[in-house]
Amino acid sequence: MNTQEDNIIYFFLAAAKAHPHKVAIIHKEQSISFSQLAADIHATAIHFQQCGIQQGHKVLLFVPMSIELYRILLALFKIGATVIFLDEWVSKKRMEESCKLAQCNAFIGTWKAKIVAQFSSELRKIPIKLGTTYRNHTSKIFKPPFVKPSDVALITFTTGSTGLPKAAIRTHDILYHQFIALKEIIKPTENDIDLCALPIVLLINLGAGCTSVIANYNARKPATLKESLIIKQLQTNKINRAVGSPFLLKQLALYCTAHHISLPHLQKIFTGGATVFIDDAKVLYTAFSHTQVVAVYGSTEAEPISAINIIDLINSNNGLQQAGINTGVPHHCVAIKILNITDAPAEYANEAALEKDCHAYNTIGEILVSGKHVVQQYLHNEAAVKRTKIFIGNTCWHRTGDSGYLSKEGNLYFTGRCSTLINDNGKIISTLFYENNLQAIAGVNIATIIKQSEKLLAIVEINKNANKKNLIAAVKKLGIENISFINKMPRDPRHHSKIDYDKLKLMYLPK
Repeated sequence: MNTQEDNIIYFFLAAAKAHPHKVAIIHKEQSISFSQLAADIHATAIHFQQCGIQQGHKVLLFVPMSIELYRILLALFKIGATVIFLDEWVSKKRMEESCKLAQCNAFIGTWKAKIVAQFSSELRKIPIKLGTTYRNHTSKIFKPPFVKPSDVALITFTTGSTGLPKAAIRTHDILYHQFIALKEIIKPTENDIDLCALPIVLLINLGAGCTSVIANYNARKPATLKESLIIKQLQTNKINRAVGSPFLLKQLALYCTAHHISLPHLQKIFTGGATVFIDDAKVLYTAFSHTQVVAVYGSTEAEPISAINIIDLINSNNGLQQAGINTGVPHHCVAIKILNITDAPAEYANEAALEKDCHAYNTIGEILVSGKHVVQQYLHNEAAVKRTKIFIGNTCWHRTGDSGYLSKEGNLYFTGRCSTLINDNGKIISTLFYENNLQAIAGVNIATIIKQSEKLLAIVEINKNANKKNLIAAVKKLGIENISFINKMPRDPRHHSKIDYDKLKLMYLPK
């Protein structure tokens, strides 16, 4: 890459030059063209420089998914600042810990975020505090930075709620290679109109020159989802591609099936951020049989790892009891190893030594990944680096914390988080195997198993159509005698698609 291309904004500027009059983003009643967005980004970059934000400054960004978010984000990239994202739903305590760790130079947020900042001792310490608007310093000259591939572009905090916050560091080089890898999977074209509910994908769309429609959906409040509003967006804008979490897309699929709605313009769907179970895949296929639907597997530190068409997912069955979820053949940008499961940090002198502790085929272990788009460092957290990274020469192997195995056909199977595997009298049980089968039972919304008092316990969230007698009988056929019904399964706040096992254990297991 040359100096200009080292900065991810290069892709957007090239797209804006090629498609100046095309609509870049549609959000609610607002829209903006590529050329206008480019001009606004330039003006915002000058404004930030005039306000004292410099290259290398760490800037905490508290702006929801909107046109403003991407204007501000790309303006910060343009001046060579480091953007820090902190999820809006984190607790005040966690926010304080994260801000103390990050030592930010500036804070940019909505008026609501600025009010919250007044009640945070750590946020009050940040010297520069700005809103989302900007002054047009047309008389001022923009001072372009010299951005190196190793310069930090983005820092994102993981969703953990205990211990020292884990902040993944993405350099411009890592972000560039993530952009390329995801672009190869999604294959965006300049004619695409994309319904987007995942922030990173909209950034890719801006670099590819296609139009993004921000989904009318607040991921922080899944109970407020109104499927009809999103269906209207799909129909009105003649959207041909949609990207969202498994939860969101499943709800849309159920709505379309129940109301006999067809979306002939919709050609491709991509989902990620959580497991797509086979029963979920069938729901998606029923509603969108004419559409190519792809499930992308990855993690905060390594996105993407693999991808699979849901038809292949539905048809995949290797006949093994451990089964798991087929995530497809790993992307060519990653190398995969399956390591013996251990909680301890792992160090190896060379690849041969590492290989001795790895499995070949059809044996569950921890999934390791390496590649140019894989995060190698965490901000001021050497313990997390030691626990999750294996450095051999110039190669960094990331321990995903996910369990799984490689089949002889080359597919990567996911069998759940390593921390959720159950040792039942010397036999390793994958909770995901049971979750997949439990979720296929009529009336089950979501379910899992834990080991309580040396016995397996199924924890089940049911829907209003569930027949408890039939459901209990079906669960017992899986070899589970004990069942607990739960009103609301605790789920991850980011996508509302994954079970929050830590909260579940606090509810059911003795301290």
